[in-house]
Amino acid sequence: MIDIYKELQKRIEKRRVLKDENMRNHTSFKIGGLADFFVIVQEIEELKFVLDIAEKYAIPLTVIGNGTNLLVSDKGIRGIVLKIEISNLKVIRKKDKAEITISSGYAVGKLANLAYKEELTGLEFLSGIPGSVGGAIRMNAGAYGKEMKDIVISTKYMEKNGKIKKLNLEEHMFSYRSSIFSEMKDVIILETVLEAGYGNKEEIKEKIDEYRNKRIETQPLELPNAGSTFKRKGDIITAKVIDECGLKGYRIGDAAVSEKHAGFVVNLGNATAKDVLELTDYIKETVKKKKGIEIELEVLFVGEK
Repeated sequence: MIDIYKELQKRIEKRRVLKDENMRNHTSFKIGGLADFFVIVQEIEELKFVLDIAEKYAIPLTVIGNGTNLLVSDKGIRGIVLKIEISNLKVIRKKDKAEITISSGYAVGKLANLAYKEELTGLEFLSGIPGSVGGAIRMNAGAYGKEMKDIVISTKYMEKNGKIKKLNLEEHMFSYRSSIFSEMKDVIILETVLEAGYGNKEEIKEKIDEYRNKRIETQPLELPNAGSTFKRKGDIITAKVIDECGLKGYRIGDAAVSEKHAGFVVNLGNATAKDVLELTDYIKETVKKKKGIEIELEVLFVGEK
């Protein structure tokens, strides 16, 4: 029998190939079982190598970003969990605008700070948004009236066969918390080109601070969570509806509806994925029963069912 652990170490240094890794260490929810193999790649050739291994030995492959929008199964994830830390950053200044080329693993919050330092405006809404650039594109992340679709120019991605392709803005098919990548499960986002304007550094900083302070005041950042648990439904604010159903503070096990913001399910300490799923099912059923509204999860469940 092939030793996959040793096979992966033929190309990737040992400290970036982990066996039976606890996924609680890699998600903002601090929930999840063990991944058979957890691999961090830092170069395109390493990524291709892992894809080849997965295909050659028919090993399931799960790609994650910063783990901020994930609920990992208590039974863990079979096969290889792949985290991409390929570094690519370039700022091109043109007459009327600037273009930022950024790798998919770059933290969204750091991107807002980068724009501030470069005196570039239009990316302030990203401050405080958790997760990676790749995840933000896949989910068309947004806040304060702006979304990724408003700043994306193009995106490069890799298919499982190692072929690299590129999409322009229209081809992303952005919609609310969705993109073409939401459906293209077997591709890996590598990098994106974003558009920014030129601005006043003090004004940019002021806006970033304002957005961050709003998040601190209104969101349960002091407890492990995976961001907004449910999607908005048209003009209906899901958190408001959940609150009106009297569900703030409702808990199953150590999973609870946040007292601060009803749109968040939080981990009070030792919540399991089972706790979270039972709680979110109860929330959906209650909202349907009391309000006649069907709400949908925004958090992604991954791993063995």
